[in-house]
Amino acid sequence: MSTVEFNQMLLNNAEFLKPFAITLTRDSEAAKDLFQETLYRAMANQEKYNVGTNIKAWLYTIMRNIFINNYRRKAKQNTIFDSTPNDFLINQTQLLTAALFVSNCVWLI
Repeated sequence: MSTVEFNQMLLNNAEFLKPFAITLTRDSEAAKDLFQETLYRAMANQEKYNVGTNIKAWLYTIMRNIFINNYRRKAKQNTIFDSTPNDFLINQTQLLTAALFVSNCVWLI
């Protein structure tokens, strides 16, 4: 299949992706970005498409995978590390210091 034929087939079957993108992202701007990225990746990976197979399923899979990868990437970026163990260690150190001080004071009496 030539590139022109593939691109035409892609454009003929691309409109159904827009509602799916909105469903995934729940944001119209993010849906537009997802739609564009899906078409870009489909064109970039034309050689991976098997002629005669369901192009809609192939495009759905590309879009879903992009969405999942973006979601995971954002989740990693938004990870907040808990500082509780460090606070606990500081409090333990302060507690031990205070205990030693008190025990030394008792010996002085």
